[in-house]
Amino acid sequence: MRSLILMLVTLFLVSYIPTKQTEHPATEKLDNLVLRKEVFPKIDETRLLYRKMNLELVLQYDAFEQAMQGYRTLQPRQDHILTVIDFTLPSTEKRMVVLDMKDEKVLYHTIVSHGRNSGDKYARSFSNRHGSYQSSLGFYETEGTYQGGNGYSLVLNGLEKGINDQAKARAVVIHGADYCSESFIKSTGRLGRSYGCPALPRELNKPIINTIKNGTLLYIYADNPEYMAATQIVRTTDQSLLAQHDTDLDSLGTLN
Repeated sequence: MRSLILMLVTLFLVSYIPTKQTEHPATEKLDNLVLRKEVFPKIDETRLLYRKMNLELVLQYDAFEQAMQGYRTLQPRQDHILTVIDFTLPSTEKRMVVLDMKDEKVLYHTIVSHGRNSGDKYARSFSNRHGSYQSSLGFYETEGTYQGGNGYSLVLNGLEKGINDQAKARAVVIHGADYCSESFIKSTGRLGRSYGCPALPRELNKPIINTIKNGTLLYIYADNPEYMAATQIVRTTDQSLLAQHDTDLDSLGTLN
């Protein structure tokens, strides 16, 4: 009997011996969470799309990123097409890119003219004023087509007040021009210039217009501080420009 009682006491004591446990389970879970975040960083969707569409050789990222801000904010009626013109490039280079956003590919990449008072080889000055003969920056919605003095043309509706909203009244449209050609570049060292219209090569004018007409979005980019101070569509992570934007927004009515 004493042996049985001793055995039962021994078993009772053994059953209460604590097993080895993790001292700080909460800390361990937190460490694992941090590791998982490091393995799967936040994805920049715009940059991912930029790479997926192989745009590195046809469009600089800043122009694309700003165009995408407007594309997502303005939500164009016809959202399958986005057109970007990069006026930081000289007129001798292909500055217009037409993008198929549905199939994620480049449809057109071509030269395009700027206004004659915006600059010579480079477009450096921009205006919303009548008679300025300068290009206007910012976002436009394409409208219908017509046959005018420059042939088949596309109406542009400027969407940014004080920046390009006089485009239609100024007859700033997309049209073809003989001075927008590789032969003109070879003879003069630059493209010819318009009265403010983004003029295209004759052979590409009609197919491009028919692709982008009736409610698609066009963005004209120039890395221009005055535009960045005035626009309410594009935002930048540069804190100095954000401060300038807040300070100057009410006082800056037009660009030039």
